[in-house]
Amino acid sequence: MQRFIIEMGMGNDLHGRDYQKAAGRAIEDALRHSSIPLFGALGLPHDQMEVRVTVGVQQPDRLDCAALAAALPRGKATVTAVQGGLDITNPDSGEVTVIAQAAVEAFLPKQG
Repeated sequence: MQRFIIEMGMGNDLHGRDYQKAAGRAIEDALRHSSIPLFGALGLPHDQMEVRVTVGVQQPDRLDCAALAAALPRGKATVTAVQGGLDITNPDSGEVTVIAQAAVEAFLPKQG
């Protein structure tokens, strides 16, 4: 497979310490930065595309990667959770803000 696009995104959950919500928002942010006219221009079906997502949060074990992959609109998707992102504690209230980072990569079979 040959990578033809990579997009990065950031998402957060300000009040609920919800890693899943922050990760979903990071993936959505990355997707909003991309448009792939290649498929229509070349007549390629989207099911040939592999989508590999890496999401970094401070507690990666709290992510449901299968649910995040199921929400992706096109291609054969996989999501991997890794240690990353940030947890920021409000010193006045003790409330934690969760920040997630996502990298969305798209691959097609090597051409020629």
